[in-house]
Amino acid sequence: MNAADLFKPGGIGEDLIVALAALAAVVTVYAFYRTLVVRDPLGPRIKMLQQRRLAMREGIFTPKRRARREMGRERSLGEMRRVVNRLRLLGTQQSQKATLALARAGWRGRDTLVFYFFLKLALPFVFGATALMCIYVLKIVHLSPTMGLFASLGAVVVGTYGPDIYVRNKIAKRRKALQKGLPDMLDLLVICAEAGQTLDAALNRVAREMTGSCPEVADELDLTALELGLLPERRQALDHLNARTDMPAIRGVVNTLLQTERYGTPLAQSLRVLSAEYRHDRLMKAEAKAAKLPATLTVPMIIFIMPPLFIVLIGPAIIRTMDMLIRLGH
Repeated sequence: MNAADLFKPGGIGEDLIVALAALAAVVTVYAFYRTLVVRDPLGPRIKMLQQRRLAMREGIFTPKRRARREMGRERSLGEMRRVVNRLRLLGTQQSQKATLALARAGWRGRDTLVFYFFLKLALPFVFGATALMCIYVLKIVHLSPTMGLFASLGAVVVGTYGPDIYVRNKIAKRRKALQKGLPDMLDLLVICAEAGQTLDAALNRVAREMTGSCPEVADELDLTALELGLLPERRQALDHLNARTDMPAIRGVVNTLLQTERYGTPLAQSLRVLSAEYRHDRLMKAEAKAAKLPATLTVPMIIFIMPPLFIVLIGPAIIRTMDMLIRLGH
């Protein structure tokens, strides 16, 4: 069939032309309709106000339950605060270290330190009493008296060091999240600096942009921007950021920002160089993990692959040998 036969009456080409013409007509009518439609700029704001009104109405209709929750929470926190204050745990050097550790874990509430000290005091007794009850009273676990005593002491030790271990794990996870979001943060800071924004405005903008992708970075930048506007010296806010994170990468960013503040070096150029260096370091770490992969897979391969392979290869020979020995025996 020639190309000319396609466009004859009743051919495939004629139907294709009609379909394209109809599609072009529909697109033209839709574009003309969109130009005539006038958008209401107040529509989204009115919708947001209606949602806020509904939320306030729900809060008005259900204040008793919320008030009871708040009263119960304040009452429990008041009891915890009374115990901690009676033992004079606040204001000591240990409390300062605990406050810094909790800040590095992302907990900066007003009563976080009180709750932490109360858990460290209560959990050993709770775990020890639970172990004694399970072993000697309820007899859920049958152990000898000596083993039961050791198990109870182990429960007390777990209750003593459990909060510290949990806080350390939380700090490690937060550092990994900060390390992962650091190159993106630097790229956004470079864009904001090249746009002519100040450091405070750049930090606020980057914090808003990274709220969804990396909330840990957004939290630190938001707090740093707030301290830059409140503290008498800008160096204190950057030093607080360095102390809260305790990471070499953040320390490099802080030193770069302090250098730009002191000597007036271009902020965008310094951050661009730092971002490229951190991305290169992350690429090198990924390549190092990939290089360790064959050595890491050696032990699982020996344990899970070699025995079935030997069974498949040597198993038939062993079976034949056993059959031959049985026949010779008969």
